[in-house]
Amino acid sequence: MTTRPHSIQPPRIATWLVNLFTVTTEESIVGDLFEEFLEVVSRSGVAAAKRWYWRQTLKTVFYLFGGAFRTAPRPTIAVVLGGFFLGRVVSGLPHRLLSVVTDRYLYYWSNHFKIYMILATDGMMMMHVMSSLLVGCMVALAAKRRELVATISMGLISAALITSAVVWATIHLPSQSWMAWAYADPVALIVGGIIVRIRRTSEAASPLAD
Repeated sequence: MTTRPHSIQPPRIATWLVNLFTVTTEESIVGDLFEEFLEVVSRSGVAAAKRWYWRQTLKTVFYLFGGAFRTAPRPTIAVVLGGFFLGRVVSGLPHRLLSVVTDRYLYYWSNHFKIYMILATDGMMMMHVMSSLLVGCMVALAAKRRELVATISMGLISAALITSAVVWATIHLPSQSWMAWAYADPVALIVGGIIVRIRRTSEAASPLAD
């Protein structure tokens, strides 16, 4: 028994990626890709069609990503710069919180040094990641319909800066444990954008939405 073409679906992750970058005026992109996918299936088979779909997905994502800067460069850049300013403000909060807790419970920490060291190292890193996640969500809220473009731009720039720091530290301070957490902040920024984007997409698709 042969499988009917319409029962074959493209890779779900690829479709999900396209939907993340697709705004209301571009919703036909997913439908067009699906129709072409079925044509490739009928011509070349399912495996070839899935490879084709992934290639088109990457091309589409790059096109939509660049489109945000082509159509609205100033608002997009402004949101990214504002996100870095917000990140600079928020990044200092974990250190301030640790200082307050340390000063208030100095006697306790002096008797539980191991717990304090865990809090001051891994605990601080985790709080920084959560701060980056918060910044990513706030930037995405400000960059309506360009949530992923803004947060990915921030993530790429942050990753480039971190890479420079990691290279320097590897040469001069090879035993630094913070390198394990180095790229967690850029990832958290992008995850924040994905969370807001998925939330907005589900609200727009809801029958109760205006």
